[in-house]
Amino acid sequence: MHDAIIIGGGHNGLVCAFYLAAAGLKPLVLERRDKVGGAAVTEEFHPGFRNSLAAYTVSLLDPKIIRDLDLVAHGLKIVERKLANFLPQQDGRYLKIGAGRTKAEVAKFSAHDAERLDAYAARLDVLADILRELARETPPNVAGGPPLKMLGELVKTGRLANRLRRLGIETQRDIVEVFTSSAGDYLDHWFECAPLKAAFGFDAIVGTYASPYAPGTAYVLLHHCFGEVNGRKGQWGHAIGGMGAISEAVARAARAQGAEIRVSSPVKELLIEKGGAAGVVTEAGEIFRAPIVAANVNPKLLYRDLVPRDALPDDFRERIDKYRCGSGTFRMNVALSELPDFAALPGRALAEHHTAGIIFAPSLAYMEEAYFDARRFGWSRQPIVEMVIASSLDPTLAPKGAHVASLFCQHVAPTLPEGASWDEHRDEVAELMIATVNAYAPNFKASVIARQIFSPLDLERTFGLLGGDIFHGQLDLGQIFSARPVLGHADYRGPIPGLYMCGAGTHPGGGVSGLPGHNAAREILHDLGRRFAPGRAPH
Repeated sequence: MHDAIIIGGGHNGLVCAFYLAAAGLKPLVLERRDKVGGAAVTEEFHPGFRNSLAAYTVSLLDPKIIRDLDLVAHGLKIVERKLANFLPQQDGRYLKIGAGRTKAEVAKFSAHDAERLDAYAARLDVLADILRELARETPPNVAGGPPLKMLGELVKTGRLANRLRRLGIETQRDIVEVFTSSAGDYLDHWFECAPLKAAFGFDAIVGTYASPYAPGTAYVLLHHCFGEVNGRKGQWGHAIGGMGAISEAVARAARAQGAEIRVSSPVKELLIEKGGAAGVVTEAGEIFRAPIVAANVNPKLLYRDLVPRDALPDDFRERIDKYRCGSGTFRMNVALSELPDFAALPGRALAEHHTAGIIFAPSLAYMEEAYFDARRFGWSRQPIVEMVIASSLDPTLAPKGAHVASLFCQHVAPTLPEGASWDEHRDEVAELMIATVNAYAPNFKASVIARQIFSPLDLERTFGLLGGDIFHGQLDLGQIFSARPVLGHADYRGPIPGLYMCGAGTHPGGGVSGLPGHNAAREILHDLGRRFAPGRAPH
């Protein structure tokens, strides 16, 4: 008999398992695929070439989790990019973004913007610190219930209000602006330089099927700014061995505490007895019983496919059916015979810009047109692409002299218009993405030895990302904080007693942070009267 069952062995489920095991419980993790990690996995996709298949870069992984799980001792090593971002321009110019470099680079385009950078960074740092703190907390849960529970939620809301009040009126105004305005409007207020706004604005449409001028995208920009690498806030890096190295290290930490992890064990159904969760049934017909079930899957997938419909309240069922999923993401991995030789910065020898997030999107206007184009035709004919050449920082991923790159491409429609299938168009769109990079680096197309393609449909089939949604649900004002996934269930508890949610469809949302798993474990242990703290499980 297990004390808890976790559906899904992605990194959040594994983090949750660690904390439960550290508190003395016996959790069982059931993973559908043949390896742990969910979307944070590393695999060989062509002989001799390995890469992070879906999630592909590190920043949001919470340092508390790294410490609590002692992930370094379990083999995790994260290295920083030598340059944060590189934006080649088709007119022969380029912009580099990096610590101690950005101001001089921006001055080539706009002295005005170069002078504004410090104030912008300081303002964003304050907001990111607030979000960083809130990300580790359970949001106030808007719900009915016993008077004492309602009182507790009111107290929590009051504490949050007092905390925000102490920040001062200017910061409060900034918070309202970021949570409600568009990234485009926010950046237009600060800057005039198109490449700079594109560099910052890309974070606002990553995994978000929207124009950068859509209200709420300013929050998505901020969501990608609260991370850190090796103690350096706002930095991005690479896990040696790829993103699977994170998942494997977390799995080792969980097993060391006594968690059991089974792969190739897809769950078919939640068992409900006497109105509460009682375990699960796998597709192979195995029955595993436990009084606690935590689901590390998209909430829509959970309540649509795994929970009997008649077990859910009518209003909840209707609202979860309307839960919005769809990232507009097309993901590729490519094996390369050589490094890209950019027309704007020639050279095939490894240089700092090859280690950066390389963004192919010259302006916010370009990004907006890409979105509307995808709405009309199914995919943008001038798409947005970010390329990360992981082997520039981790030579173990490719044969000597060769390289692997991730292409993270926007915008494509999660569902194609007029009943068209992504299976019919995935190769056509892949060619377009390669051609987009080739327009800036003319040797790129000829250097592609092999490619691996994940359309939105492929992402859904392979990783359970409904609509290709990398965040397990869109990060808009109606689906964040106390409204994630729906009002009344922001505290990681489902509508069925004993059923919890520990995936990215809960606060604070998507990205490889581990925080949904961390926060959910805290709530489970609270309900069980157990202490929430890292450490060796008692025997």
